[in-house]
Amino acid sequence: MSLNPFPYQLYLVISEADCAGRNFLQVAEQAILGGVDVIQLREKNSSTDSFLTKAQQLIELTDKYSVPLIINDNIEVAEKVNAAGIHVGNSDASPVYLRQQPLLHHKIIGYSIEYLSQLDNEQTAVSDYLGISPVFRTDTKTDTITEWGLEGIKTIRQLTDKPLVAIGHIHLGNAKEVMNAGADCLAAVSAICGAPDPQKAAYQLKNEILK
Repeated sequence: MSLNPFPYQLYLVISEADCAGRNFLQVAEQAILGGVDVIQLREKNSSTDSFLTKAQQLIELTDKYSVPLIINDNIEVAEKVNAAGIHVGNSDASPVYLRQQPLLHHKIIGYSIEYLSQLDNEQTAVSDYLGISPVFRTDTKTDTITEWGLEGIKTIRQLTDKPLVAIGHIHLGNAKEVMNAGADCLAAVSAICGAPDPQKAAYQLKNEILK
């Protein structure tokens, strides 16, 4: 049983590397001003110390704007910064395990889906939202199993009432059709982090969602 409502519509996944040499905190702030309402810090190639430093910097910003900060797959960092939640995939700590941790059991827990069979497991049952990853293949995440496409989202939507966060090559040109297929929230990486104007990019994506 999930514990938290998930009312967010535009979800930024950010890392320092995704910001192409720009200050990732400035990119994050611009994205928030443009309409991003939840942020995940994903630092797969950083040491825990480096990840923690970035998370401590970012949570000052997200707290300022009352935007939840989700930590990707690092229990220590999520606990130390008192993040709003943690996101995990199949090869990470399980949602059931996370629910048993005293400092995380009441936090937002996101869980990435790679197979339809996962919709029936206990991990999905205790998660607050499901990451549908990737909708379309993307260079920012290469270790994925299933490319879901629009039909995949439609199928998942029929099988669960969990909030669905769609990620994977989401951009202005396909945002509306991904929402129409059944996603509750769009997650963007390069469409915002790599944009010449992250605030404008976030604003345009949010407008597509709200249309």
